[in-house]
Amino acid sequence: MIVPVWVWLATIGGLLVLLAVDLVIVDRKPHEVTVGEAARWVTFYIACAVAFGIGIWIFSGGTRAGEFFAGYITEYSLSVDNLFIFLVIMAAFKVPTIHQHKVLLVGILLALVFRGIFIAVGAAAISQFSWVFYVFGAFLVYTAIKLSGSGLGGDHDEDYEENRVTKWARKLFPVTDDYHEAKVFTKIDGKRFATPLFIVMIAIGSADLMFAVDSIPAIFGLTKEAFLVFSANAFALMGLRQLYFLLGGLLKRLVYLSIGLAVILGFIGVKMVLEALHTNTLPFINGGEHLNVPTIGIPLSLSVIIGVLVITAVASLMKTRRDDRRTAEEVASAEPAEDTADQAR
Repeated sequence: MIVPVWVWLATIGGLLVLLAVDLVIVDRKPHEVTVGEAARWVTFYIACAVAFGIGIWIFSGGTRAGEFFAGYITEYSLSVDNLFIFLVIMAAFKVPTIHQHKVLLVGILLALVFRGIFIAVGAAAISQFSWVFYVFGAFLVYTAIKLSGSGLGGDHDEDYEENRVTKWARKLFPVTDDYHEAKVFTKIDGKRFATPLFIVMIAIGSADLMFAVDSIPAIFGLTKEAFLVFSANAFALMGLRQLYFLLGGLLKRLVYLSIGLAVILGFIGVKMVLEALHTNTLPFINGGEHLNVPTIGIPLSLSVIIGVLVITAVASLMKTRRDDRRTAEEVASAEPAEDTADQAR
């Protein structure tokens, strides 16, 4: 897939325009983002991603478009796991609700810049060393096994501990104890201070960067095209902020999300290893010759990813609904016993 420089520039410029419009419209007057507003923005960003994918279909064919959509859906679904960490960070720093959208916007913009660097390095490594797919595939399978043992619906540790990046930022700038409206920096007695808003933005951006260690190899398992990897990541991140406000309390109800994401990562990891074997050049494997092993195409990959996400969401909601009903029944059965004890007294 040959992508002219002007297409790269036009894509990046278009993404920046979308971010600028979002910043002007939503953050022009700080306010609490409502569910309805968040739903409209999520729909808008998904529509933009779909339109972009259709454009790829028209100009580059269905295979490339399928790779984009598979990558976009995978990145978006993996990003949902980030939202729980975002909730923990927002609570730990006691970020006022009216400023949370701005924090997410700047934090994710930083993450997009760093992810762009990751993608460039990953694309260069893959083009030069075919064995990188073995490494990525094995890493994804390992991550899948590790992730399957955790749960999103309450098993995470909600005690946030600042990472090295945020600690370094605190050393670089003196930080005020209180928020100063929407200011990132402020002056007190002629001395320049960073506000907690600045530290939270760094925390959000660096936290998302840690998640990129899993998601970037995963999308390279679906497409080797750096342009598609970058654009899929960009659209997934841009829609992530509004998804944060839309899901809200629903996030903790997705109790099987980690298992679903583990299945997806494991599937992509196996896909990468099979492809690496199919195009093998390592001399200690089959004498450096290709192995005649089956490979997994994009249609099957897309079907598996969507299917796993649907099953995960339905199973999670069914379980939480069943648990809520059981809790309500236990509360109802306990009330008569308490009334009887009161009458006896």
